[in-house]
Amino acid sequence: MLQNLSSSLETLGQYFVFLGEILRSFFRRPSRASQILAEIEHLGVNSVAIIFLSGSAMGMIFALQMVTFLQPFSVEIGVGAAVAIALARELGPVITTLMLIAKNGSAMAAEIGTMKVTEQIDAMESMSINVVHYLVMPKVAASFLVFPILTMLADVVGALGSYAIAVPLFNIDSAGYLDYMFDFINPRDIIIGLIKAAIMGVMIATICCFNGLRTTQGARGVGDSATRAVVISSVSILVADYLLTTIMLPFIYI
Repeated sequence: MLQNLSSSLETLGQYFVFLGEILRSFFRRPSRASQILAEIEHLGVNSVAIIFLSGSAMGMIFALQMVTFLQPFSVEIGVGAAVAIALARELGPVITTLMLIAKNGSAMAAEIGTMKVTEQIDAMESMSINVVHYLVMPKVAASFLVFPILTMLADVVGALGSYAIAVPLFNIDSAGYLDYMFDFINPRDIIIGLIKAAIMGVMIATICCFNGLRTTQGARGVGDSATRAVVISSVSILVADYLLTTIMLPFIYI
């Protein structure tokens, strides 16, 4: 047990050293702008469809649950406000991040892990190419930019999905529904969700790339690294969401 704890602490220390290397790589030349743009396309543009579908489904499901809950109190007109606030603060960033872990996080770990076991990374290092600057930094930068944008998309389509369920199916007044939603939603709610998404995006990119670089044992090791990256990322963002909510909650009611 002590050996496992020591190994876990050693890995955690290596991860924080890895974070320091990534931070330093942002100030190195060249800027890798073309690679960052390519990663933005891969991580962001190619993920729009899945975020659109998951966001709209999330809004529809939550609206259906809220209508059935609020109807006995005759306050179902507040469904839009409840859904919008929940999406902006919590559901939008968390569900978006979980979807992107499944789609992009595992791919990051598998891509870098494959390069590791096929000795492509060793070849880069032999040519004095900084692997963190060349491979990891563009993914981290793109994730930092893309995750908040996709979270905003999930918030918007989720609100539209809730409207599509609540107004036509339950005969809720459309004008009242929208008035309540815009009266109760606060710009701080949206900003908090976007900050969460940016932090979670950096966490996912760094955790997945870190696990990819630690891949061993050939093809089997690649699969193990991808699985480990997805599990650790998923647990980490849930813990991070709680901590960030605890820190940011006082700012909502200023």
